[in-house]
Formats: sequence, structure tokens, C-alpha cells
Amino acid sequence: MTQTQDLVKLTSLKKSAKPYEHTDRKSSIRQIVNTLGPLLILWTAAFLSLQVSYWLTLPLCIAAAGFVIRTFIIFHDCCHGSFFKSRKANDILGTLTGVLTLVPYRQWKRSHSIHHAGSGNLDKRGIGDIWIMTVDEYREAGPWKRFCYRVYRHPLTLFAIGPFAVFVVQYRFNVKSAKRQERINTYLTNILIAVLYGALIWAAGWQAFLLVQLPIIFVSGCLGIWLFYVQHQFEDTYFEHDEEWSYVNAAVEGSSYYKLPALLQWMTGNIGFHHVHHLSPKIPNYRLEQAHDDIPPLQKATTITLRTSLSALRFRLWDEEHKCFIGFKEAVARIKQKQNMTVRAVPAGPAAAKIE
Repeated sequence: MTQTQDLVKLTSLKKSAKPYEHTDRKSSIRQIVNTLGPLLILWTAAFLSLQVSYWLTLPLCIAAAGFVIRTFIIFHDCCHGSFFKSRKANDILGTLTGVLTLVPYRQWKRSHSIHHAGSGNLDKRGIGDIWIMTVDEYREAGPWKRFCYRVYRHPLTLFAIGPFAVFVVQYRFNVKSAKRQERINTYLTNILIAVLYGALIWAAGWQAFLLVQLPIIFVSGCLGIWLFYVQHQFEDTYFEHDEEWSYVNAAVEGSSYYKLPALLQWMTGNIGFHHVHHLSPKIPNYRLEQAHDDIPPLQKATTITLRTSLSALRFRLWDEEHKCFIGFKEAVARIKQKQNMTVRAVPAGPAAAKIE
């Protein structure tokens, strides 16, 4: 496709998505009520259930974690300025929901904007996304970097250590490039988290606090990382270098449609329609499904289900030659194959001796 054709396609799709970008105050308020209300009830019930049995507490914690994910979707929309028309309202609600989800609003807003601006661009990796190496980069990397990458990409690291490493530790600190407003927002978020958690410990005791809050943080963090991971890490996703990269192709081809059961789709705030969101981040989460259903080109996005999404666990490296994700074993086999082809291509006789 030529750049002109791509521009026409982008303009057409953007124009088609425009009617869905407006917010609806009643829908937004309704979502706040049906998200934060149940979260508060489940949170309280989890603490009270400790007096009965911890086997009753755990299911309540898991349910509460689901509503933390739904709270994060509200936070996410606020970061895009798509939950309320008012920037101030988005900033206030985003900061408050950031306290509940342990994510500083302005810090995440900046990194996530960078993610959207360069998703699928091989020359703009590293901020707001998961570490991805190509097969060629892995081949050229030293032993230590390969080891670190293997550890990082292991499911236990991403989904067991990741929730605490990212949400409890990483988000408590500003990056060096953070501006004053972002730094202050991170400090404010940390203070409000400390006040909230301090109040819970004072009211229920530190043991009860850990028994309830740790499972909620772990489950919600694990699910959050999984949703972000699986919606960009599928076999035939989209990656190109800057000169070939296309925003519209990255949105429709590089973001999946995660088709979830109705309850999970509701709980995750329609984030499964990730291709629609990447095409037009200004569409509120409660309009994503309608946009997907009404715009035929968006229905061509790669569809994954709960069952098929599990295959993403074996994807480790991006193969630029074959335009697909592959695992470490397959990558090593291809690297060896290339090396053998190179050796066979070396000329015999004096020239070969000289190369040696």
C-alpha cells in the first residue's frame, strides 16, 4: 500500500470513528457508581469475612480485584481525556482512581501517550510497553543481555513478580525526565495511598490488611499485565521500522480484538476492543463495542479468545523476516540455520583461510 493510500485509509477510518468520541455524562457517572460502589462493598466484606473464614475472604478479594481492573479502565479513560468533557474532572478522577489502582495519574498518562504514538514501531520501543527484542537483536546480544531478557520474558516474572514490581515499587518513583507537575502528582498519589493504607491498618490491623490487600494487588496486577500483554503479543501482530510504520495499520493489525464472555467484557470495561481504542483513544470505553460493530474495517482485526490467547505465553521474540512472534527454541533454530548457511557460503581455498 502506498503512503497516499494509507493516508486515505487512515482519514476514512478516523472520520468513521469520530461520532463515537463524545462522552456522555450520565454513562460516565453510572459507570463510576457501578464500579466504585461494588468495589467498596467487596473490600469491606473481605475484611469482615476474616472473622468467619479466610476461604470466604479469598473469593471476595478476587471479585474485588475484578472491580479494581474496572476502576483502572476509568483511570485509563481519564488519561486519554475521554471519560469527561472537562479536563479538570478527568484529572481529579484520574488521580483518585490512580490511588485505588496504585498508579500515578500523570506519570502513566505520559508513558501511555508515548505507547500510543509508537505502538508497533520498532524504532520507538522502550516506554510504556513490554520489552521486546527481535531475533536479530537477540542473536547479536551478549550472554548477560540474553539471560536478562529470558528472565524478563518468563511468565513467572511477568505475571507473578510483575504485579508487585510494577504497581508497588516502580510506580512509586518518578523518571528523571519527569516534569514538575508529574513529579508532584506522583508524590501526591503516594501520600494518599499511605493515608488510605494507614487508615485500613489502624482500623483492621496490619495482619488483616495484608491478608486482604495483597491478594487484591496480586490478582488485579496480574490480570492488568495480562490484558496489556495479550492484546499486542499475538503471532501475526504488526511491527515495522519508522520509515514503513503506519498508525492505522498499527491500530487495526497490531492490536487484537480480545473476545471475552459478556461478564468479563463488562468487568474489563470493553478493553478487549483494543484495536478500536488504538485507532481512536478519545472513544470512551462504553462506546468501543458500538464503534466496532458499526465500522466494518474494524471487524477485520485479529480476534483472540480466552483459549487462543494462551498461546501468547510462548511468544518471546519478533521475527522481522517472517513477520511473526516466535519462541526461544524456534529462534535459536533459525539463528543456527542462518549461521550454517553463512558458513557454507564462505569461499574455499586461500580466501577461506584469510577469513578464518
